[in-house]
Amino acid sequence: MWISGRRRSPDGSVASSRGKGGSNVLNTPQGQAILERIKRIPIFETLGMRITAFGEGYCEAVVPHRREFDGVYGSYHGGLLMTAADSIACFAIFTQTGADQHLTTTDMSIRFLAPCQTNVVVRANVIKLGRTLCPVAVDLFDASGKKVAIAQVTYMRLDNSPKKA
Repeated sequence: MWISGRRRSPDGSVASSRGKGGSNVLNTPQGQAILERIKRIPIFETLGMRITAFGEGYCEAVVPHRREFDGVYGSYHGGLLMTAADSIACFAIFTQTGADQHLTTTDMSIRFLAPCQTNVVVRANVIKLGRTLCPVAVDLFDASGKKVAIAQVTYMRLDNSPKKA
């Protein structure tokens, strides 16, 4: 449950929605540079993603539900939920590396917990910003705040890869 920019956990405590960094950098020059970069990624526009918060190692976005995104059972197609998790994980890394970092997904796992028949809220937190690999934890929620999936995405920082002799 969201309460004025904060979420209430199942035990009733209130936690920050901004990830580890605590502050929302969406309207800072760094946040604007990241937004400009991700707006050039075709899937961002195709899915109609809307970034709602950036923090240090954190990104939150809403991806609207549309009928053409449904799978067999009339709920959000799992592959599109994976795509949303993958993309928002990348954007969370950008908050720590800057928008010019070259990244690629190395692996990803997702566990679907419930069908999603509404817009999906995606929250990604960088677990570790490594020299080469960056694992990211991603939680996906429906519009009522029910967790519908959890994912872990690992990205490789291509600019930082060891060079072959």
